[in-house]
Amino acid sequence: MICLFHFASPFPSAYSQLDYKFYDRSCPRLQMIVRYGVWTALKNDTRMAASLLRLHFHDCFVNGCDASILLDDTIDFQGEKNALPNRNSARGYEVIDNIKADVERACPSTVSCVDILTLAAREAVVMVGGPYWPVALGRRDGLTASQQAANEQLPSPFEPLDNITAKFTSRGLDLKDVVVLSGAHTIGYAQCFTFKRRLFDFKGSGKPDPTLDVSALTNLQGLCPNTDSSNTILAPLDTLSVYKFDNLYYTNLVNNVGLLESDQALMADPRTSAMVTSYSTNPYLFSNDFAASMMKLGSLGILTGDKGQIRKKCGSMN
Repeated sequence: MICLFHFASPFPSAYSQLDYKFYDRSCPRLQMIVRYGVWTALKNDTRMAASLLRLHFHDCFVNGCDASILLDDTIDFQGEKNALPNRNSARGYEVIDNIKADVERACPSTVSCVDILTLAAREAVVMVGGPYWPVALGRRDGLTASQQAANEQLPSPFEPLDNITAKFTSRGLDLKDVVVLSGAHTIGYAQCFTFKRRLFDFKGSGKPDPTLDVSALTNLQGLCPNTDSSNTILAPLDTLSVYKFDNLYYTNLVNNVGLLESDQALMADPRTSAMVTSYSTNPYLFSNDFAASMMKLGSLGILTGDKGQIRKKCGSMN
């Protein structure tokens, strides 16, 4: 585990509405409860670290960090769980629900689901060897969710880098955050359908992506044959260290073995290639920058004060 201690708030306007000691009196055991819940989940399923991190990212990227991704559909709205980027893909809902139930027993109607999710993502990263970053608290849960917004706003592995960057910048993030937060792909898996066109029909050519390492191509074609039945087969995003949070994701990009087209594009683009190379050789720089970008991510579109609510159950409004 890499511990980092010195941070200036990267998003002062949002973070000024939050407080690192927000629950110190009202729920002093909160962080211990979250940490234990994440530890238990990872003990049963090592993949859950990547899933919780992704769940937090997908929540914050759609209309801000408000736990909207946790809401079930209602007669008033179609929620985000069944949006294309999340359907049969987003995981970890039950982990957050279990932690929330434990927190409710200790501190009823006190801690928001979004604060729990934000803390859980941090704990998940730390537990698989990634950096620690301080999480300011006091977010409140949103009152609605939008399947359409999730479909439109979440970055796709099929999109060109310019489109992905535009989605980041529209939320107050920047090109550096694109490169840094993509480093989350140092853990986790992707389904074959998200990268299969690179293996057999790159950009409609009928041929594989010529930039993909030949050995990696052969292995992936064996894992993901060119049939619909292989679409949901899982491949590790980082074969060098599947369950360890480190900088080898960037080493993969330098060596042309990045799994997703959108990942490998970071090495191909002159605006981002130098950052990729730098992170591949300097794990401490990546850890520091990742922590800073996660603090920015956790401050997007937050609700505080009398806005939103403290849900008693994360899947439904009170």
